[in-house]
Amino acid sequence: MVNPIRSEIDFDAEGRHVGYLRLPHSVHRSAYGWIPIPAGSIRHGDGPTVVLMAGNHGDEYEGQILVSQLLREIEPQWVSGQLIFLPMANFPAAQAGSRTSPLDGGNLNRSFPGDPQGSPTAIIADYIEHTLLARAQYLIDFHSGGSSLLYDGANMLAIQPDDAGQTTRLRALLGAFGLPRAFLHAPNPLHSATAAWRQGAISIVTELGGAGTVQSRLLREARQGVLHLLGHIGALAGPLVPKAAPHETRFYRVSGASHYVYAYEHGVFEPLVELGQRVEAGQPAARIHFPETPLREPVTVAFDAAGEVVCQRAMAAVQRGDCLFHLAEPA
Repeated sequence: MVNPIRSEIDFDAEGRHVGYLRLPHSVHRSAYGWIPIPAGSIRHGDGPTVVLMAGNHGDEYEGQILVSQLLREIEPQWVSGQLIFLPMANFPAAQAGSRTSPLDGGNLNRSFPGDPQGSPTAIIADYIEHTLLARAQYLIDFHSGGSSLLYDGANMLAIQPDDAGQTTRLRALLGAFGLPRAFLHAPNPLHSATAAWRQGAISIVTELGGAGTVQSRLLREARQGVLHLLGHIGALAGPLVPKAAPHETRFYRVSGASHYVYAYEHGVFEPLVELGQRVEAGQPAARIHFPETPLREPVTVAFDAAGEVVCQRAMAAVQRGDCLFHLAEPA
């Protein structure tokens, strides 16, 4: 089945081109309308194809700024190969400032490989995987904690390769990006990173702060890192490529469910530790308070494993099942 999205951009054309991916969307307000997904391409000569994506989740703003900035700043003559830009990949969600799409409730990063006959989010996922990633060797997907989570600084995630040679190459790429932390994890078939892997591309995902805010320091670090990485893989040359990565990257692992802490009550969340802090198994992590039942004592939630606190909930109000903390261990 052919995907119904039609691009205003000729992705085979040399030079810089900007326009919209048109997703047909017939509604009461607009019977013959389409959803405008912003996109850009800079193509010049031979070299790798890199997809630079943001707005996968609409309430994660750092990448939306950065991808748009890079599209404006990079001149075609500095490129070897092609850079494809998606600053608001799930446009309905990004326009609404929501993690998920208001049209269908779709979470784009839980929708791959998508469906060309499905809901708007599923159609977008199918187009990204089977049209854009199918022509790419690299995906850089910019995420943050969004509205509900806050990461400690700038972080990267990548799928753990199967063999030592691939692991060495991946670590070199993550080191060239140079954000402070890199988490290696197992593939999730619904994520963009695994969509890239299915198409033969290497993926690096960022987690930059969050809490519905934008931190200029993290934007600067991510910009320096991605430009240095593009230079490292031979996709970019010229004055924008920095001489060094922003940091020396430290590698971490996440040991499954034991590295996450969840609320089991409806109430108000009081964290008892700080981002970046080292914690031990059994250590109190948070208290859940119950102001609507003021004589009820708060419930204390503990960590199931040791690790470093790399992410915590940004909102005080919680319900059963909400994530409070995310830990990682140096690898």
